[in-house]
Amino acid sequence: MLYTPFELAGKRLRNRIVHASMTTLRAANAGTTPEQIQYYANRARGGAAMIVTEPFTLSAMQDVARKTRAWNDDNLDGLKRMAEAVESQDCRLLAQVQDPGRASHHAGRTVQAMAPSAIPDDLSWSMPRAMTREDIHRFTADVARSAARLKRCGFSGVELSCGHGHLFHQFLSPRSNRREDEYGGGWEGRSRFVAELLDAIRQSCGRDFIVGLKLPGDDGMPQSIGPAEAAIIAPMLTASREADYVCFAQGTHGMTLDMHVPDRYGPRMPYRELIKGLRATIPGVPLVNLGRITDPAEAEGLLAAGEAELIGLGRALLADPAWPIKARAGRTNEIRYCVSCNTCWHAIITGHAPLACVNNPRVALKDEVDWWPERASRTRRVAVLGAGIAGLEAAWVAAARGHMVTVFNASSEVGGKARLRSLLPGGEEVSSIYDYQVVAAQRAGVRFEHGLVAGLNEVKALRADVVVLAAGSTMVRPLWLPDEAPVPDLREAMAGLVGVTERQRGAAVIYDMDHGEGTYAAAERLDGLFERVVIITPRDSLADDTSLVTRQGILRRLARRGIELVFLSEPRWSAAFEDGVLEVQHLHTGAVSRIPGVSLLAYSTPRARNDALAQPLRDAGLEVCLVGDCLSPRDLLAATAEGHAAGNAL
Repeated sequence: MLYTPFELAGKRLRNRIVHASMTTLRAANAGTTPEQIQYYANRARGGAAMIVTEPFTLSAMQDVARKTRAWNDDNLDGLKRMAEAVESQDCRLLAQVQDPGRASHHAGRTVQAMAPSAIPDDLSWSMPRAMTREDIHRFTADVARSAARLKRCGFSGVELSCGHGHLFHQFLSPRSNRREDEYGGGWEGRSRFVAELLDAIRQSCGRDFIVGLKLPGDDGMPQSIGPAEAAIIAPMLTASREADYVCFAQGTHGMTLDMHVPDRYGPRMPYRELIKGLRATIPGVPLVNLGRITDPAEAEGLLAAGEAELIGLGRALLADPAWPIKARAGRTNEIRYCVSCNTCWHAIITGHAPLACVNNPRVALKDEVDWWPERASRTRRVAVLGAGIAGLEAAWVAAARGHMVTVFNASSEVGGKARLRSLLPGGEEVSSIYDYQVVAAQRAGVRFEHGLVAGLNEVKALRADVVVLAAGSTMVRPLWLPDEAPVPDLREAMAGLVGVTERQRGAAVIYDMDHGEGTYAAAERLDGLFERVVIITPRDSLADDTSLVTRQGILRRLARRGIELVFLSEPRWSAAFEDGVLEVQHLHTGAVSRIPGVSLLAYSTPRARNDALAQPLRDAGLEVCLVGDCLSPRDLLAATAEGHAAGNAL
């Protein structure tokens, strides 16, 4: 059923696959850019039937440089180019209508923030101004005119985003809407703004223009919108039949923000039952089911069960725009799957870089769709030292370009440290990164030497022309720990506990100078083994090196498990540890506390490069390229990107 056609507003969709809205952060100066257009064109070329863009600005009240402007004629040529690039691929293009309102990811006041009521944002505490009736009417009229402009430019429709805690959601929720005029009060009043927007767009654009409606299904906050309240709102806003489809979003701009991008710590399709229940409240209205759908079989199952007409994929199509054509051809083992890590979300929220993916180093490049390397002009012998993510990526790309590639792997299994991560809570999908790389390496003819720590002699024996050094990194011992103390780093400790199932006595203690997601996954695993788990950090907070949505999930899980957190402190090594007593000193006061019954102490700290072999290789006259942690210890995003670049550069 995934590849059967469907129709919305008289417009044919070639299949049931919809690209859900994701901010690309590729707009510039309120206009389109070639890279932004290429991103959407690639998803159309990859087989999606409909694409919902990132939020555009459709009102002069939303003048934001990083968002594409559609509220005047300044950007007509760019909008037309975008529509042509997508629609020419037999793919319908919709622009998303959204405004953050009071929502902000950063503490402090946002001068232009507006909301239904002057109530601070639940997350940032940013204070908005309450919109007047005139503001609401002006905004509505602007959106209607802009939607008509988009239609003239070749767009097939728009989607009203009324979830995620943004402006329209704020009007719908009794938690944020305390108005006493016709736009507040009961459900009808709080829904009026959205209803008027729907009606205005329809009157401006006609029936042959797709108007989608994204509604809150469960925002997880008290006195707000849960499933029961969503079941009231949905039929109220769809009874007029102005909306051509509905989808339901979860979470809101508060302590439940992470619900809108469910990660790998929960079940696949976590909102299936919720959406199934809400579907019954909108009879006759097509439903787009979305929420961590990553596998073609999952999508097909939802359609076959009659739980949706369309399937919304966001992160899955970022990871592989060719997901639709690969799935249809039975090439599911060649899909680069989304690992639900939310690195993409972190990239666009911090604003440091455009939308990026740990499993797709070619986002928005012209040849991104179903990419396979072109042959190199000359063949070289390549030795890759290390079979982690960076090394494997470099190996398969180089081999696909025609080079003779040998990978030396110290272990009997590929994946490096990522394989250990895949065995900890929330790590299952990590394996899909190196699973894809191995399939590609086999196709390209990479030769593997497993169980061998390669040195200068092995490389010389291979007569290599170039060496890709991907030996990873090692956690450094903290200063408070004597060199002779038999305390492992956290990776060593977890590797020794992977197969352990019996309950361990005593406490497990982690000294945390890492603040990365893997450290807390290890803590969760230890909580299942030990009587007590304690995390000690010299900082005044936890999980600082993770994205906001990842951090929310970490803190929630640690709290629910009862894992103890000790801030602004570090262990103090003493003879008492021989009796299982760990002394802990507060960094400001010097006060010492004690943790008795410690059975395991491990440290998670910044990592040192395993690059000792680089200079001897260079001294031997070899060309050496360092990638991943061996170049500079960072994350999976850097590992894949650098390995990919190295393979292409050879």
